[in-house]
Amino acid sequence: MTKTQLYIVRHGKTMFNTLQRVQGWCDTPLTEIGVQGIEGTGLGIKDIDFVEAVSSDSGRAIQTMRILLSKHKNGADIPYHTDARIREWNFGSLEGGYDAEMWGVIPRVLNYANYDEMIAAKTTFREIAEAIYEADTANWAETYETLKNRVLTGFEDIAHRVEKNGGGKALIVSHGLTIAFLMHLIDETNGVRIDIDNGSISILNYENGVFSIEAIGDRSFKEAGLKELTERKE
Repeated sequence: MTKTQLYIVRHGKTMFNTLQRVQGWCDTPLTEIGVQGIEGTGLGIKDIDFVEAVSSDSGRAIQTMRILLSKHKNGADIPYHTDARIREWNFGSLEGGYDAEMWGVIPRVLNYANYDEMIAAKTTFREIAEAIYEADTANWAETYETLKNRVLTGFEDIAHRVEKNGGGKALIVSHGLTIAFLMHLIDETNGVRIDIDNGSISILNYENGVFSIEAIGDRSFKEAGLKELTERKE
């Protein structure tokens, strides 16, 4: 059986990413720079053989996957579908506000003076999720357990399906905090401040129901592809 791997891409940079606004279940399209970045990632992985492709059902993830597949040597032949379970976190009534506002509210809910003090205290994903749930006046945010179950089962089901079908590499497009959270669920030493850039790739191995981490937020694929784009223009 072929080794089972998930290549998990964070979607391209969006309007709200650029404006530094909270973007969980709300959605904005990729910017011109965001599209170019994903074109770079796409060229960087164009020769990797993928047995399937899955993105979250958010528009920015779908747009990202379409660009990736358009750059791939066999993109038209790779089976692709969406899965709502690998969406970003739901920030409830905090959605759409400025990042600084949300990261000002959460520390206060957790009785910290500010964001830096909260991070220095090694605040956990669980505590942050519970603070978001408490701060959400619209009652849309998920509990920690609901969030954990959604994210884990989403990625595990993809990996299990690939393994059951003989293994191989699956191309996934998800979201920054969701990817960081998944890395923490697999290895608790990965904290809240994991760096997951737009267009970076995190690679997971999967065998007999167990994930192991090969790479987190790898920018090399994107950088190689952007270099190729630049050389084509010269």
